Amino acid sequence: MSEHRRKPPQQQGGGRAAARRSQSGRRAAPRGASHAPSASFGSEGEERPYGGRAEARRAAKGGRRRAADHGAGHGAGAGGGRRGGGGGSEGGRGRGRGREPEKKRFIDYPRAGKYGWHRFVPSWKQVTGTCLGFFGLLVATAGIGLWAVQIPDVQKAAAVQKNVYYWSDDTQMVIAGGGDKNRQIVDIEEIPQSMQNAVVAAENATFWDDNGVDPMGIARAVVNMAMGGSTQSGSTITQQYVKNTYLSQEQTLKRKITELLISVKVGGIESKETILAGYLNTAYYGRGAYGIEAAARAYYNKSALDLDTSESAFLAATLNGPNLYDPAGGQGPGASAEENTERATNRWKFALRRMVEIDKLDQSERQEILAKGFPEPDKPRPATNKAGQIGYLTDLADNYIVANTSLSRTELDRGGYKIHTTFDKKKMAALTKAVEKVEKENIDEKKRPETDKYVQFGGASVEPKTGKIKAIYGGSDATVHFTNNADYTGVQVGSTFKPFVLSAAMEYGIRDPDLPPEQTPEQRTIVSPKSIYDGDNELKVKNYDGTIWHNEKDEEWHQRNDGDESKGDIDLRTAMQFSTNTPYIQLAMDVGLDKVRQTAEAAGIKKDNLPGWRSPSFALGTSAPSAIRLAGAYATFAASGKQAEPYSVESIESKDGEVWNHDEVAKVKQGIPADVADNVTDVLRTVVQEGTGTAAKPVDAQWPTAGKTGTTDGNKSAWFAGYTRQLSTAIGMFRVDDQAKKQKFLEMYGTGGQKSIHGASFPAEIWTEYMLSAMKDKSPQQFPEPSDLGTIVGEPTPTPPPSPTETEEEESPDPSPTTEAPPTSPEPDPTSTCRPLDWECRQNENGGNENGGEENGGSGDPGGGEPTTEQPDPGENEGNENGNPGAWFGSSM
Repeated sequence: MSEHRRKPPQQQGGGRAAARRSQSGRRAAPRGASHAPSASFGSEGEERPYGGRAEARRAAKGGRRRAADHGAGHGAGAGGGRRGGGGGSEGGRGRGRGREPEKKRFIDYPRAGKYGWHRFVPSWKQVTGTCLGFFGLLVATAGIGLWAVQIPDVQKAAAVQKNVYYWSDDTQMVIAGGGDKNRQIVDIEEIPQSMQNAVVAAENATFWDDNGVDPMGIARAVVNMAMGGSTQSGSTITQQYVKNTYLSQEQTLKRKITELLISVKVGGIESKETILAGYLNTAYYGRGAYGIEAAARAYYNKSALDLDTSESAFLAATLNGPNLYDPAGGQGPGASAEENTERATNRWKFALRRMVEIDKLDQSERQEILAKGFPEPDKPRPATNKAGQIGYLTDLADNYIVANTSLSRTELDRGGYKIHTTFDKKKMAALTKAVEKVEKENIDEKKRPETDKYVQFGGASVEPKTGKIKAIYGGSDATVHFTNNADYTGVQVGSTFKPFVLSAAMEYGIRDPDLPPEQTPEQRTIVSPKSIYDGDNELKVKNYDGTIWHNEKDEEWHQRNDGDESKGDIDLRTAMQFSTNTPYIQLAMDVGLDKVRQTAEAAGIKKDNLPGWRSPSFALGTSAPSAIRLAGAYATFAASGKQAEPYSVESIESKDGEVWNHDEVAKVKQGIPADVADNVTDVLRTVVQEGTGTAAKPVDAQWPTAGKTGTTDGNKSAWFAGYTRQLSTAIGMFRVDDQAKKQKFLEMYGTGGQKSIHGASFPAEIWTEYMLSAMKDKSPQQFPEPSDLGTIVGEPTPTPPPSPTETEEEESPDPSPTTEAPPTSPEPDPTSTCRPLDWECRQNENGGNENGGEENGGSGDPGGGEPTTEQPDPGENEGNENGNPGAWFGSSM
């Protein structure tokens, strides 16, 4: 071989990094070499090219990539790398030992061959496989569920029986409900096409095309509820039919899943016409009507086949909730005839619009229907087996069961239950007799049609410590007067609310006027019933810090007393005794209206019955709890502060045994501190013995009695609420035309031949007549002796004792002689002492100049007078009636 033979050209390296490694004597096998000879670093053989900077860096770190990656698998003994694999048959052992390949796993997660967070990112294959697996699991579960669930027998599930109601002594009261359900089944041919179209349009527009369930509807309902919207069911007509026919209406996951599965099965077996007819024949339309035929007769006194399109649209609207869509009104706040009519009208218009949108009604026909106006239904006609007070009792028991047990309205109406109530047969008869006696002796609609027409009475009697409702008076007759006057009516309670103000003052105390409104118990002063407040008429209502309170029109508010009497400085016991308004409205402001509301709730009055609590008039009874709730709250005082929820059902039995018992849910809590409650009772005993409630003295003569009268502004309602240790009773009286489309409470000036009606008149007479009978088998029980509670706020001034001039005491059957009202206290001279709670006077005394000028906070009036708003005619002031009084408060005695 010639010594001058040229050497083959050197292959170029992979860059600067390769150059550095070359200088240090380290080489890597060329990329892709399959038969590279075994060589050590630093030899003078051929240069092997690098694949780039990244490969050069890996090579510099000792051959991170395995020899196999460079072709070692062909038997070459690539032993040059720091971590090079062991050589094959032709090569010697390398400097490094090769790493065994990772074993394959069934589920490659975390993923092999990935580093850092990349190991935990699933591949598209894994994502796709998981989704398919989950979907398959759902399909399998649904399939198993559809196979396992069986459609119940319609006849057995919808079997209708009667319910039997029992008095508290377990004697039978009445057989009602269930078997006398107003239901007539009709075929689809007897249901007008307009009714079918209206229900489908309003309830389930996709009915004719869906498979029994609407996944999108369910999804919308879930999303809406998740975002804080209103609760929605997402149910199709098929689901509602299944629920009405086969299942209960309890809101549980198990019931909902069962409903979905049966709906799918029913949707695949039964025709759409059968399902729609079944739904229209089982749905509840209100007024005791189940099914379209019964509903057509209940609302329009005609057969379903004779319904026109407008009437059909209205009946479709009632399915959204009969209690809130019956124009005659429903039960509870927000279900008045006026509000229901507005809701029903809007829903009726909605149904008509939706019928147009799904091409089931021409736009021109819709316009003609709207031009004729809302199809006003007939007045309700209840079942005859609910005559007298029985209808009120069974309805009250039914409402309690649906609201407080697991039984749904549908299950209850299917019947077959024995319902044991708390109602006392003798007390019911005594209360009815007492009302009818007083009404017959005093109310003469023919003689005084302008004042005696539309007079209503309501009452309730509750047992302290247990909450058992022993008797109610709901109205003249449940088949004529449909609203239960013992339950919610919207009638304001007037001064019967004042005991809650006094209770709050003795529990929480009044606030320090020099501190911010939110104060700790240590910063407050507990008030004694002996505390002195200003009892003058037309008193400026002030905030707790002495500043003048203003209404939303920035007007000063002046409070009036009944008869415009000024009582001067008066203690809280005497103010309660003669129902003086001004001390209690200011006391409530000093305590805080929120604390007054809190006390009323603790005693048992529902929060929904306490609107307008931010207004000072709240302290004088602008709220409207029912007679049941008022009697229950007074029962809390009778039981030394122990509060028990009023209830009407003791137990429920079916053919399989007891299904519910009140003992399982009975709760008695200490709503009001015992010493506070006993002090309130002691003050209310003064009302009966020497105040406006002396009409109840015959009861007190035999059984220690406490009570309070109440009359609202405009003389639109009057109350007497009182109690013995064993029984608490509230009686209300008001005037309202319950048949009127727009309900309005009427004045009672001249009613019964009296100048005006106070709680001391007819309500107290009824209360006394009833209690004398209801308590005759009870031995007298003394109330606990009250403890010396609280601090006497203020100092009494020597003024004549207040007299019951022109108060409710004069309206009692045995009026006391009229005495002259005490004169208003004279203006103090500059050296006299301000009233104890007159913070404005104190501020002027400490900070104003002696002449009352503007320099140091005076009014600028040289005569020292105070500007007042003009006083309107007291007869025009309806402040307490609507919960938002004007600048002058009226009487709330």
